[in-house]
Amino acid sequence: MTPESKWLAFSVLLGLASVLIAGAFGTHQRGLMWNASNRDGEAKPLTGAAARAARANANFLETFPFFAAAVLAVAVSTHDTPHAAFGAALYFWARVFYLPVYIIGIPYLRTLVWAISIWGILQIVEALL
Repeated sequence: MTPESKWLAFSVLLGLASVLIAGAFGTHQRGLMWNASNRDGEAKPLTGAAARAARANANFLETFPFFAAAVLAVAVSTHDTPHAAFGAALYFWARVFYLPVYIIGIPYLRTLVWAISIWGILQIVEALL
């Protein structure tokens, strides 16, 4: 298994954790009855940390396909380099920090951590070029 593939697997687990964390915050705010229901009708909007957790999860889902595509392209092309491995690790660790920073509500740090995760993806893509 290449280092990039290992970081991809870790990122899949992180994505699942992000879904579960956002779901737990939403359930805490809306109630277990809502979560277990068919969710017909309009749900009350999430606020505070629950809303931030949902947005952080949505942001992960926006960036992950680019990360996964880059890692898979590296694997298929056998361009796995230390540079690509560094980019994959950078993406993963930035996304690990992104979730709590967003939930806590630290605006500029959140943007910086997001930018670092994007830079990680670009590092992987550079290995392909």
